Amino acid sequence: MRLIIARALAVALLISSALVYAQDAATDTKDAAKDTGHATKVAAKDTAHGTKVAAKDTAKATDKAADKTAKGTDDVAHDTAHGVKKAGKAVGHGVKKGATATADAVK
Repeated sequence: MRLIIARALAVALLISSALVYAQDAATDTKDAAKDTGHATKVAAKDTAHGTKVAAKDTAKATDKAADKTAKGTDDVAHDTAHGVKKAGKAVGHGVKKGATATADAVK
């Protein structure tokens, strides 16, 4: 009879230890899932912040480039206007000289 009770206790001990280990594994899995979720959340926040900073930097660079382009366009327009004015004066002077010469020739 003692042998049967000892065996029953041994079997009960083995079964209870299996249950305890199974619960411990479940807890470890749950903790690992929480840690993974937290790490994913942190990585997503960091990525979003990096994207936001890159977008701001791109916007600043675009504004600078637009300002420089506008300044360059303004300079070119000014130079073109100056060249047209000089050419107009030269043509006008040539026409005036030609008209004077023609008037002198007719006299």
